[in-house]
Amino acid sequence: MTASTDKFTHQTLLDVQPLTPNLFTLRTTRDAGFRFRAGQFARLGVIKADGSTVWRAYSMVSSPFDEFLEFFSIVVPGGEFTSELSRLEVGDTLMVERQAYGYLTLDRFVDGRDLWLLSTGTGVAPFLSILQDFEVWEKFDRIILVYSVREARELAYQSLIAELEQRDYLAEHIHKLQYIPTVTRQTHPGALNGRITTLIENGELERAAGVELSAEHSRVMLCGNPQMIDDTRALLKQRHMSLSLARRPGQVAVENYW
Repeated sequence: MTASTDKFTHQTLLDVQPLTPNLFTLRTTRDAGFRFRAGQFARLGVIKADGSTVWRAYSMVSSPFDEFLEFFSIVVPGGEFTSELSRLEVGDTLMVERQAYGYLTLDRFVDGRDLWLLSTGTGVAPFLSILQDFEVWEKFDRIILVYSVREARELAYQSLIAELEQRDYLAEHIHKLQYIPTVTRQTHPGALNGRITTLIENGELERAAGVELSAEHSRVMLCGNPQMIDDTRALLKQRHMSLSLARRPGQVAVENYW
């Protein structure tokens, strides 16, 4: 992908935090004109050693009201983009397209009582942005964040999730949130053990949430690896839950930037 200079800005890296050998977060300055809705993504550009530019899509972790942009990334071994991105240090420059993209936003749903946010790995990023935006707390009676990783050490942003209850603007609404971490390759205190699809099939996810996953009341957002999204959509289809489109409102929203 290419982008002309009038389509992107140069932003300065403010912070880089390695979480595991393969996961890290990065925070950049934010152009005053950059606008996005919680749940959307930006296209980031890095310059390779040969002078060429590589672009990839990354959901914002930060809220639409933060003065910075924050992203959550995995290092793909030998990856053309993430290998370059992971080498950046504070003070380095990252290119950010001026236009935000994506449809994993609350306006995908015209109704609903319970919002399920089902994520794997770095797919939790847009949901963290959504949870920091007041709109979701007004729109739904229950919000269930499901965050699935392989190993417990990969559960990122635990302090941010815990800190939500300390925010004054959420004081009257934080009781709506239920956080359910799941770990697939080991047991971990306080977390379910198993893939999201398995936990839906055997009913364990609904038991943990204390809420039924139903077409009538549930609205579901999916973000993570493509196989999880495909398999979960198939399970939800069996429950008469369909993709929500502008011309045909439904119960499921996904992000496709792979």
